[in-house]
Amino acid sequence: MPAKDLEQIVNLAKRRGFAFPSAEIYGGFRSSYDYGPLGALMLRNVKDAWVRAVVQMRSDVVLIDAAILNPPQTFEASGHLANFSDPLVDCTVCKRRFRADQLEQRDCPEKMKGCQFTEARAFNLMFKTHAGPIEGAGTEVYLRPETAQGMFVNFANVLATSRKKPPFGIAQVGKSFRNEITPGNFIFRTREFEQMELEFFVPPAEGPQWYDYWKRERLEWYVSHGIPREMLRLREHAADELSHYSAGTCDIEFLFPWGWGELEGIAQRTDYDLTQHAKHSGQRLDYFDQATNERYVPYVVEPAAGVNRTMAAFLLAAYDEDIVNDEPRTVLRLHPRIAPYQVAVLPLSKKDTLTPLAEEVYSSLAKRYMCDYDETQAIGRRYRRQDEIGTPVCITIDFDSLTDHAVTVRDRDTTVQERVPLASLEAHLAARFGF
Repeated sequence: MPAKDLEQIVNLAKRRGFAFPSAEIYGGFRSSYDYGPLGALMLRNVKDAWVRAVVQMRSDVVLIDAAILNPPQTFEASGHLANFSDPLVDCTVCKRRFRADQLEQRDCPEKMKGCQFTEARAFNLMFKTHAGPIEGAGTEVYLRPETAQGMFVNFANVLATSRKKPPFGIAQVGKSFRNEITPGNFIFRTREFEQMELEFFVPPAEGPQWYDYWKRERLEWYVSHGIPREMLRLREHAADELSHYSAGTCDIEFLFPWGWGELEGIAQRTDYDLTQHAKHSGQRLDYFDQATNERYVPYVVEPAAGVNRTMAAFLLAAYDEDIVNDEPRTVLRLHPRIAPYQVAVLPLSKKDTLTPLAEEVYSSLAKRYMCDYDETQAIGRRYRRQDEIGTPVCITIDFDSLTDHAVTVRDRDTTVQERVPLASLEAHLAARFGF
């Protein structure tokens, strides 16, 4: 069964090294997390799986990496300076602040008994800082609240250098920053996070069909990487929910322990961004179609996902508790592409006679897969540890391996073990994982 309580994942993440409260030795920093050895690997795997699906396996999408710091003109053009805000209210009793549109989800210590709230006021979510040694007018810069604008301002550069033409996409994975009023729910909502965004530029008439296409495509990505379909849904935004740039938005939502929450948004941004940046910069950001002798500003369909909350969803969906050999165990049934380690190499004993062969197996497999090597504790305890961190396969090197040149391959989900010759081990794993 998937995790029913967020604390199950929070405790596992801390105990096994997926995520720690940031600056914990100083008391932590609210809703800020550092990713440990397993979490850093899993985050990378989530991003790699996204790039593989959205860029590597397509001929119509290219990848860029734009700067985090941006001048005010970028966000004046995009509308973020004027529109990127949440309604903020203060509780005059407990002295805490909340988003006015989420008061039903508040964690007020007074539990709303006698609480009184101020009128809502707009609170801009962007972090502002200064560039250069002197603060003042003309030195203000912003940490980007989304990666999207870097793709729009580089549209002409990418168009000229990549030799693509609509429909085509520009993808990016990178950090974004939002001064959230009420961050929380572990790594679901934090002020510093990573995004996986695609801006897909299309002829204006093709906008609706590509919008439908990317909704289906992105939903299937989550399913194909291990999230049960019944834990996902598509939800179209009502008219009063739409962002200032959107002609239509649909969320891919995941059934978190606290209810349905957004994993990814797919938006019809029309030609808003390119038109605005062209107007404010004085540069042309359009496309000339030689086949039709037509010049137009492309429409944009944008699938935008959060890496951190996607990782949280994978952990929650993969979490399971079962009984093996009359003993309870915790297991993360993570997809091999998402799991921190694909393989664990476990010599049965620390005796010197097994170590050389075990290290040889590790070195060979590590060229292709992320591997763990563990020779401490009883083999049963090591299996349990690998189950709990989601490692799909354990390979045990025992004393028979020295003579029969074979190893025992144990499956995480079924605990079934089989003997596999060393000569065919890599082919066996490739067939099992699909890569």
